[in-house]
Amino acid sequence: MIKLIWDEPFLKTLKKWQRKHPDLRPKLQERISEFCVDPYQPLLRTHKLSGLLDGYWAFSVSYEYRIVFRFIDDTQVLLIDIGTHNEVY
Repeated sequence: MIKLIWDEPFLKTLKKWQRKHPDLRPKLQERISEFCVDPYQPLLRTHKLSGLLDGYWAFSVSYEYRIVFRFIDDTQVLLIDIGTHNEVY
């Protein structure tokens, strides 16, 4: 099981995102729960990033929205950003 670390910048971004997309809150909760159980399940489309974001990963909340994160170790993940493809990459 993955333990999530929510730092202040991510929490601030998440609060704005949730206010802007209240209809996606249940889906967000579902995807985060699924990620904690198995971060590589196909539904999440987890993938490694490259370029300026080399060393970071992302998974999909919906077709349009993604969460960027970094593995700290095998059991801990630091959440970095949430938004559309253009907003987070």
